[in-house]
Amino acid sequence: MRKALYRKYRSRSLSEIIGQQHITDALASSLQSGKISHAYLFIGPRGTGKTSVARILAHEINGFPYELEAEHLDIIEIDAASNTGVDNIRSLREMATVAPTKGKYKIYIIDEVHMLSRSAFNALLKTLEEPPAHVVFIMATTDAHKVPITITSRSQSFSFKLADQATMTAHLANIAKSEGINITEDALQIIAKRGGGSFRDSISLLDQISTISADQITSEHLNAALGLPSDELISDLLAQYSLGDLTCARQKLQSLLDQGVRPETIVEELIAHIIADPKPELLPLLNKLPDIPGSTYPEVKLTLAILNPSVKNTASTPTMSSCTPPQEDDAGSKPTTPPVPARAEAVSPTTLGGHPQSRRGLSDEACNDRPEERADKSSRLTATPPWEKILDQIRQDSTPTYSLLAQSNAELSGNTLKIYHKAKMVRDKIDKKRAYIAQFLPEDTTIEILATKPSSDPLINDLSSIFGQVEEVELKDE
Repeated sequence: MRKALYRKYRSRSLSEIIGQQHITDALASSLQSGKISHAYLFIGPRGTGKTSVARILAHEINGFPYELEAEHLDIIEIDAASNTGVDNIRSLREMATVAPTKGKYKIYIIDEVHMLSRSAFNALLKTLEEPPAHVVFIMATTDAHKVPITITSRSQSFSFKLADQATMTAHLANIAKSEGINITEDALQIIAKRGGGSFRDSISLLDQISTISADQITSEHLNAALGLPSDELISDLLAQYSLGDLTCARQKLQSLLDQGVRPETIVEELIAHIIADPKPELLPLLNKLPDIPGSTYPEVKLTLAILNPSVKNTASTPTMSSCTPPQEDDAGSKPTTPPVPARAEAVSPTTLGGHPQSRRGLSDEACNDRPEERADKSSRLTATPPWEKILDQIRQDSTPTYSLLAQSNAELSGNTLKIYHKAKMVRDKIDKKRAYIAQFLPEDTTIEILATKPSSDPLINDLSSIFGQVEEVELKDE
């Protein structure tokens, strides 16, 4: 029978462990000096190597050669999920008093230790408080907060981390090369992403898809086999939602569903994309997405989440544009005519770059181009207009930027624009748009992004400099 890849490529020594060098170096140093702790606690997500390191450490402590299928009487593995009761731990305590048969230590590996009952933890604590000299406990858990502090304080703790994308992709590439699996780099990156930093999950996924194509396995093969949406489609869907273009958003969503992508999978990808780049206009959607998986009608819930503004979206009213991908010109670049998010009732023509167009009849490019990349630099100002007028121009060119500025206070005086917002996250977002905003201002205008507007009362300003943000509050009589 063919051995599963995740078992075949399981590490057999501390030096083979990938991505946990901060742990393996410390354990190797401990082994070399002979300073063995009576209790270790390995903390971290599933698939990060906790059990593998526990087994390797147990064999290294006793000087046993490590083979995956080998068993030693002095190394006892216990699954706490199946042995949660106090009687199980009492039995362990009784066995712990018996001296080891061959090794120097009798080592207990307790996996998922957080599953023990309270009484079982109390029984284990008695052993940890006065451990026999020949006993070592190596405990592993995915939920450290469920392990009593009385246990963690008596253990040497190590936190395992998920592998980063580059580390995982490189590891998968080495396995694929060894196994003769012909797969592209972008397909490996998808596997690493889907594995979520877990070595076991990522290698198992590589094993599953290793035979989906007799030729080279590509990202297209992988997406089709796993029912995954492309990053481009997910990004397009979020872009249309951000712009408030529900017509395009509906078509993008339907395209994903027509490809057989499960609503739950779409939700997972949307959440991942938003968390990777959390924009204010996407937060209402993020608030609704976690409730969709596991619901009775996930497709309906997903459609409502995107198309029904039950939580007020900061984006504009839906546009009436089509969603055909933009065509490239002869030079290979996208058209540069900036789209204007239209109000639902707007039918009168407006001027874009000097060419009259109907707001209702926006071009196909309006669903795809990024406004920040197409600002009309010919509109640079020579005089200082009212801030409201500038804000309206930004609204027509970039709804996301307008949303950030609209929820802030701003003062434009002379050659200085001061923007105030209490939330640091919003200020950071505005700061990234600084160059874009400057295109709508007279040249040499300075942009200042501040938390609060200075008070006219010097005392308030003095207090703010000492205590931080201090505001005047108007008291009303009851």
